[in-house]
Amino acid sequence: MANGRGRREPVFDAPAAEAGEMDFTLSPEDRAGGSMARRRASRQDDDDRPPRRPSRSKKKSKRKGRSFLGKLVYAGVVLGLWGIIAVGGIVAYYASQLPPIDQLTVPKRPPNIAIMANDGSLITNRGETGGRTVTLKELPPYLPKAFVAIEDRRFYDHFGIDPQGIARAVYRNLSRSGGLQGGSTLTQQLAKNLFLTQERTASRKIQEAILALWLERNYSKDQILELYLNRVYFGAGAYGIEAASQRYYGKSARHVSLSEAAVLAGLVQSPSRLAPNRNPKAAQARAELVIAAMKELNFITPDMTKTALGQPADAVKPNGAGSANYAADYVMDVLDDFVGNIDTDVAVFTTIDPMMQAAAERALVDELNAKGQKFNVSQGAFVAMKPDGGVQALVGGRNYETSQFNRATAARRQPGSSFKPFVYLTAVERGYTPDMVLEDGPVNYKGWAPHNYDRKYRGPIAMRDALALSLNTIAVKLNMEVGPKAVAQTAQRLGITSPLQANGSLALGTSEVTPLELVSAYAPFANGGIGVTPYVISEVKTLDGKIIYKRPANAGGLGRVIDPSVVAMMNDMMHNTFVIGTAQKAQVPGWPMAGKTGTTDDYKDAWFVGFTGNLVAGVWLGNDDGELTKRVTGGNLPTEVWHNFMKVALKDKQPVGLPGGERFRDDVPVAGAGGDPRYANAGNGGDAWAPPQPQRRASSREKNFFEKLFGL
Repeated sequence: MANGRGRREPVFDAPAAEAGEMDFTLSPEDRAGGSMARRRASRQDDDDRPPRRPSRSKKKSKRKGRSFLGKLVYAGVVLGLWGIIAVGGIVAYYASQLPPIDQLTVPKRPPNIAIMANDGSLITNRGETGGRTVTLKELPPYLPKAFVAIEDRRFYDHFGIDPQGIARAVYRNLSRSGGLQGGSTLTQQLAKNLFLTQERTASRKIQEAILALWLERNYSKDQILELYLNRVYFGAGAYGIEAASQRYYGKSARHVSLSEAAVLAGLVQSPSRLAPNRNPKAAQARAELVIAAMKELNFITPDMTKTALGQPADAVKPNGAGSANYAADYVMDVLDDFVGNIDTDVAVFTTIDPMMQAAAERALVDELNAKGQKFNVSQGAFVAMKPDGGVQALVGGRNYETSQFNRATAARRQPGSSFKPFVYLTAVERGYTPDMVLEDGPVNYKGWAPHNYDRKYRGPIAMRDALALSLNTIAVKLNMEVGPKAVAQTAQRLGITSPLQANGSLALGTSEVTPLELVSAYAPFANGGIGVTPYVISEVKTLDGKIIYKRPANAGGLGRVIDPSVVAMMNDMMHNTFVIGTAQKAQVPGWPMAGKTGTTDDYKDAWFVGFTGNLVAGVWLGNDDGELTKRVTGGNLPTEVWHNFMKVALKDKQPVGLPGGERFRDDVPVAGAGGDPRYANAGNGGDAWAPPQPQRRASSREKNFFEKLFGL
């Protein structure tokens, strides 16, 4: 019913039709438990109907759908997940065999030791790597690009592992086109060189990949390439591009040509097979592949390509293959005494003179090649030094490649008569003078009866001439008068460090010494009486210029060991060796010289040590096994070697006088130059000689001493 405002009131007395639509009566299903009753009723109705069979087509379709789609997808997903888990487990296992990633560091490169000559040129490199570290900025641009072109052309695009490169390598290997391919990136190769062994196993490849990813994360591409170039092995003991450049081309990597760079880049694939000094054809063929790859990648222009292919690289004899290595060995032997442990690349500046080193090697080797077989002598050693002890040339043998034993510094041999100056020096210091006349006659000391080279005796003879002619009897008499112990002390005072037997035969040089110490013991005669300690290192620097060691300007040797007046008398007598004595073949016109030959009694060893006012040099010849030579004496082959060296070493230099040179007698004629026939046979190891008129005869006291001592 509507009220005054049109509002309708609810009416519950609806018509029958509407009541049917709005039936609020509860059915049995609407009551509690009605749903269960409905289900029971439904089941009963179903039981009353015949059973319905499922459609065969639907069942079959459902089963087929699971086989091709569900099962296949399901199996693929499961296998994929297990594969990922397996790979992850393998990677995790091999990663666990590596040091913790957060503690991983690039191993420090073993230091290189560059040994430099006195003019700043490189003699050779020493150390495990064979060359110093270089930066990319120092290298010509085409050099690092050559390695990228042939080893890893996608180097700047991949993340350490190159899937495309691996796929390409697999394809080429399966198709056998282009030879076997490795697929390793430069980063992987670096990882192998830095951290792993060279074994070819799956486990190593996995670790290599892990480490390559670590390198890429922690270093830039240029840093990785620089590390690679300084660590990769090029064969022949050369690690790094600088060592390889020096080894094969005798120059720094900073100066290699494009053709040389191509050879070096191709070399790392197989250093032993592609070494340019051993297999130049294979090395060049590989280099042409490198050049072609560089052209394809537009790393080089067509003109550069044409030039590189038209001018193939030629390997050279490596630095240090000859006698310079003996000098380098000596440097390495003494380096620890000055700088201790080295943990960075250094340059060691030495006193070695390249010209003198080459001249010494040539003089020694040429003499042995020409006369070694005839005289049955196979080895030699040569040492030259400044009067202050700075070693300028050191040759330790005939051929370093066949024998690295350094005879100049390590071989102790009997010096023979070249030891006699120490006997005469001891006598002069006790009052003897060069003009004193002594008696050359038979000697017998408790059954020991030494004789002269020619088994002849000359009677009265001046002391200076007795030394020049190397008379054994006089040397033995002087030795016994002053005392063998005093002679040994004199030799040690001048620098002989080897043990000396203080006995009668000491005067004849029966105690063994090395060439280096004998030459250094002669240096006081050349410098006015100052004892020296031989040295070869003048300065050591790091590559950035930091000075580690510098020899002091006033570095002391042994101090004064001979009085200047005595030096003058000794040089007078030893100068006479060049005038009438056993060293006439060694003369260099215009130069005052002094020295002494030496020959052992059985021709096992032959020596000559001589000097000018600016250079001291000594030669030893013999055989390593002690086999006797065929009459090699200090007066023949050694003096020839010494003379040939001195001609080169003193060329274009102003003659320098010897200390006390004003006392030298220049009026004695030289044999073989239209001189006095009395000296015609002098200088041949002590051959027949007629003595000059003596200026003073031995006193009666001296005669009585010798008669009493030797029973004359």
